[in-house]
Amino acid sequence: MERDEILKGLREVMATVKPKVMAERIVPEAILSDDLGIDSFSMLLLSLAAEQKFGIAFDPGKPFVSVSDIMEYIITRKGAVDDRG
Repeated sequence: MERDEILKGLREVMATVKPKVMAERIVPEAILSDDLGIDSFSMLLLSLAAEQKFGIAFDPGKPFVSVSDIMEYIITRKGAVDDRG
């Protein structure tokens, strides 16, 4: 799975959790709380939706600060990723 695919999937998931957040604001460097308005409850919903989308389990104790943190976690859990993406 390439990084672009993961980012696209996260944008789809985010649309269900925080529909008012515009997709173009969901970039790897975006800070979840400050830039996207993700609070702890939204993070729980995001984790559950991402688990279904990507077929992985999220560690409930794992702190995520940015979209990039989530992307790296998904890459790690899914296995090797094409670094060209």
